[in-house]
Amino acid sequence: MNEKKKILIVSSAFYPEISPRSYRATELAKEFAHQGHNVTVISKYREYDYTSFLHKYAIIFKMYPRPVFPSVPDYKRPFLKHLSRIARRMLSLTLEYPLIEEMFLVKRALKNAAGFNIIISFAVPYPVHWGVAWARTRKHRIAEKWIADCGDPYMFCRLDTFRKPFYFSFLEKEFCKKCDFITVPFEEMRTQFYHQFHTKIKVIPQGFNFNDVTIFQGETKKNAPVFLFAGSVIPGKRDLSAFLDFLVGYEKDFEFIIYTNQQYLFEKYKRSLNGKIILKEYIERLQLIYEMSKVNFLVNVDTILDNNSNVEAIPSKLIDYALSGKPILNLSSASLDKGLVLEFLEGNYTRQRTIDLERHNIKKVSAQFLSLCDSEVF
Repeated sequence: MNEKKKILIVSSAFYPEISPRSYRATELAKEFAHQGHNVTVISKYREYDYTSFLHKYAIIFKMYPRPVFPSVPDYKRPFLKHLSRIARRMLSLTLEYPLIEEMFLVKRALKNAAGFNIIISFAVPYPVHWGVAWARTRKHRIAEKWIADCGDPYMFCRLDTFRKPFYFSFLEKEFCKKCDFITVPFEEMRTQFYHQFHTKIKVIPQGFNFNDVTIFQGETKKNAPVFLFAGSVIPGKRDLSAFLDFLVGYEKDFEFIIYTNQQYLFEKYKRSLNGKIILKEYIERLQLIYEMSKVNFLVNVDTILDNNSNVEAIPSKLIDYALSGKPILNLSSASLDKGLVLEFLEGNYTRQRTIDLERHNIKKVSAQFLSLCDSEVF
């Protein structure tokens, strides 16, 4: 395990992007470099100066070419705006457009890549895996082992209203057949892949460097409770509506801070709650954890499909929640436990959600990935 490896990471999402996939790829790249491994990262084109980042971390960083597929225009007129949304949805559903272009870009970027001990590719988007599968042949292996990391399932994704068209199953089966291992963040995802590839699946949780985190050392001095939610919602599946409806009828004072890129979904509640809701755009992860540490408690909502008893199913957001040191109010989209909500609003956190942070230590997580270099391929 002390042998230095030559590692290739291929990920559309990477620093400074704010997303779980970006955190997954970036934290691993940083930790591998810290351990002295030879790390190369290939990511999508973005207008960002990586000079400072690369000065701090000994990483070879490359970007595949700028995409050329045109995007659907976003019109301002209501009717045209509605049509453009429909067009984007249909193109995404039927052709994985425009993200399908990344399959071609990744394939081109890997044309001359060779001699690596391990290649780790990250999805979403899944065209990254498809591009690696296309580039990796018997004569051009690129690396001794290929790990395809999947943050969400593709063909068997249960969070979307529509199922993926059948023809994408050929691309999914092709990358699953060619890769040596498929890594997922929690066990329940195993059943969301084709059964013939289940033996390739390894569960490796999300990992972070806890030493990077700074938390607020003072106390929240407001008389009313201050609580915070960060992330996205899925109406009908990962839904805050029942909680927000409860707050509309709650007569006491409070302050609910929401960090999201879906502010339009909360505007009606902001109006009806007369300033008790504060909507904010996403901010950098470590800064967000610091802001979380200033409030009384944090709000999480599970999807209606989640098995809430499964302690293994911990998304990266909940790890950040736990790192802030604040109690977590865990809600279900299926039904609202009003008694639990009232307990938190009154400062009683005995039923808070607890998380085992140590299993998410980046040192342990990186070791699990590296151990696959010497594992038997089935």
